[in-house]
Amino acid sequence: MSQQAVAIASPDELLCRELTTAFEGELSLSATTHFAQVSFLLADRNIDLLVLDVRKEKDHGHFADRLIEKLHVRRPEMDVLLLTNNDVPECLSRRAVEVGLAVVRSPENAADVIEAVRTRLAEENRRPTPMDRTNTIATPVVTVTPDPGKSAYDEAVFTGVNRRFETRSPELKKMLEDLMVAASHNVTILLIGETGSGKTFLSNLIHEVSPRRKEPFLPVACGALPRELIEGELFGHKKGAFTSAHADKDGKFVAAGRGTVLLDEIDVLGLEQQVKLLRVIESGEFEPVGSNETLTSQARLVVASNLDLQPLVEQGKFRPDLYYRLNMLKFEIPPLRKRKVDIIPMAKKFITKFEQKHGVHIHTIDDELLEALLAYPWPGNVRELEHVIQRCVIYNKNGVLGKDQLPPHIVAGQVGPTNDPSVRLGNVNQTDDKSLEKQVALTEKEVIEQTLFKNNFSRTKTAKDLGISRVTLYNKMKKYDMLK
Repeated sequence: MSQQAVAIASPDELLCRELTTAFEGELSLSATTHFAQVSFLLADRNIDLLVLDVRKEKDHGHFADRLIEKLHVRRPEMDVLLLTNNDVPECLSRRAVEVGLAVVRSPENAADVIEAVRTRLAEENRRPTPMDRTNTIATPVVTVTPDPGKSAYDEAVFTGVNRRFETRSPELKKMLEDLMVAASHNVTILLIGETGSGKTFLSNLIHEVSPRRKEPFLPVACGALPRELIEGELFGHKKGAFTSAHADKDGKFVAAGRGTVLLDEIDVLGLEQQVKLLRVIESGEFEPVGSNETLTSQARLVVASNLDLQPLVEQGKFRPDLYYRLNMLKFEIPPLRKRKVDIIPMAKKFITKFEQKHGVHIHTIDDELLEALLAYPWPGNVRELEHVIQRCVIYNKNGVLGKDQLPPHIVAGQVGPTNDPSVRLGNVNQTDDKSLEKQVALTEKEVIEQTLFKNNFSRTKTAKDLGISRVTLYNKMKKYDMLK
């Protein structure tokens, strides 16, 4: 039987030496005194257990949290043992719950660590093997990470087969819970959200959590097709039906089989095409262009638009019968600027993603960069944030992401085109109520939210930063409906 492999990352050189000596001949053990070297330490080795000593870290556990997140993606089978002080950073507490880390609080000496390592390895031997875990198919669910503080900003996770949608936004959490229920039934779903807000990603998740997950998922960007070609794309056509129809072609409703069809930018369909779509939704029936043969679609429909459809009905551009049929299961995705609580976690995940893609190592994220991300209204939503983070990562040279690596318009707060006319530089939260009291309340709530985000939702640290007591902070959070 081969030796189990353990790696330790600790700034305590004496501890590294003592563990190396204690496990000599018993385990294959490697050590480093720098967290930045962990990725290289694990590069070509199958490690059973990684010991991370964060007792002397001064960044409230953020670097260790990001490191664990990356390792969990790359090496899901590897176990992690954390050595912490009595006061475990909140981000690491959440991570421990999420991925099942072992935590040793304030070990008194190397003997305590040695015992913890042996105990953890013994437990690992009794768990399912990576192959067992791979062959186990879990039911996709929306879950809310438990938090003793009962904050309204607990994390909700919408988990599919290959995708995860995570949020701390109370409004979006409720929407995800309702969407999960709808996704499990054979019903047509309407998603409304600005460009880049995640409609296609959520559509994929809807498909993945449905009984149709093993069938095709076919997106159709209606806005990218000339209007005269949309019918042929959806319903198919017969040879000679129009000038460029040189052969018979199956449309998306046939090609999808029993899978899912996403019709994005549904608002561009003409009234005649809307009639045919309504018929498909109601009965599944349609005729290919140039054919009298009636076919029946077995696919599930998800439709999406970056515009609210009701004004289009009032303007005579959208059929009322189709509108009311779709409106029964309508889900509105809030823009990123209205769920600022998700910006920092999302940015960190994008950093990890592009580190791996471009082979760049980031060891520090400057607070000024995070503050700039929070201050910008993101008219391009999640897609814009992703592209900005990619730019920062590929231009990074020293492993430190700073504000100076952001595009100038982000730092300056110069807002680009958006469907929301309320978005203005320095006044993202415009409202019809111009009273001083209302404006002060909006500003105070935003300051509290941003300070909570920066302090990983620690009320003690947030109250200290704001120069108020915990009781005052609690009362203000209650006033602004920031508690459950």
